[in-house]
Amino acid sequence: MSTEQLELHDVIVVGASLAGLSAALYIARQGFDVLVIGMDLGGQATLATEVENYPGIQRISGLSLVDRIRSQVEKFGGQITYEEVTTIEKKESSFKVKTNMFSYYAKAIVLAVGKSPRKLKVRGEEEFKGRGVSYCTVCDAAFFKDKVVALVGVGDEANESAIYLSKLVKKTYYILPTEKVIGRSDVVSQVENNEKIVLLLDSEVKEIKGKDKVSSIVVYNRNKKELKELEVEAIFVEMGYELRTSFLSNLVKLNEKGEIVIDKLAKTSCEGIFAAGDVTDVPYKQMIIAAGFGAIAGLSACNYLLSLKGKGVIVSDWKKL
Repeated sequence: MSTEQLELHDVIVVGASLAGLSAALYIARQGFDVLVIGMDLGGQATLATEVENYPGIQRISGLSLVDRIRSQVEKFGGQITYEEVTTIEKKESSFKVKTNMFSYYAKAIVLAVGKSPRKLKVRGEEEFKGRGVSYCTVCDAAFFKDKVVALVGVGDEANESAIYLSKLVKKTYYILPTEKVIGRSDVVSQVENNEKIVLLLDSEVKEIKGKDKVSSIVVYNRNKKELKELEVEAIFVEMGYELRTSFLSNLVKLNEKGEIVIDKLAKTSCEGIFAAGDVTDVPYKQMIIAAGFGAIAGLSACNYLLSLKGKGVIVSDWKKL
């Protein structure tokens, strides 16, 4: 059950995506209090093993790029928490943002949810979210150092997560829906020859169990038609991403694709709410464009806050207010 956090933030950024972090950076640099709430860090940007078209950077991984911006956000005082936003309500002079854990309040909102991690939709998943169920391996793996965990996924991203986990945990049960490990041959070889990774092929998770936190999972092997319960302290879900905006339909205007409609200043149809990134109707889904519109959304949110105080608008990011 959500707990109220009575502090009123200047801005809450929903989504720790490249767009969301860029918005938070520009808001924090202007001296406003900003809280970023996301299910994972970086979203789809972390899927890119090599980025060669980001201006000023010859070559970098998506994860490294995201982590650099995260560091900048925190340097200027921005806060980041990893939770799932379930509802946003417009109040008389603020917005209430409810997550799976808490409820927060802000004067303005930036929506940068991008595409959300795809869920397993099994018993126990919602109950243990944040208590052993994670959708961001790089965010939460360190909490389970030297423990036994599970990973569900398929493809290069999941394979990379399995290798990453093997450097920290005692053992990883890697559960795949396919009959073999799929992905780049060099990465597949690393997975298959890693003693800390136990492959469970042609399998699926049926249930997540525990009391206060995850203690075991029930796995079904389709080939053997066999159920098995495995003791684990966490389960990492790396099943890709999907657009999730239906919970916003009564708040902002969406197009036929479910994307948030914005103008050139990243404003939505609801005063005080701005949006950026893949979740919007901007046609080009590129990292640099997500970051650019994130900056626009961040500065527009700052100008909105200044307008509430009857002050002039920001026209640049040359200095803090």
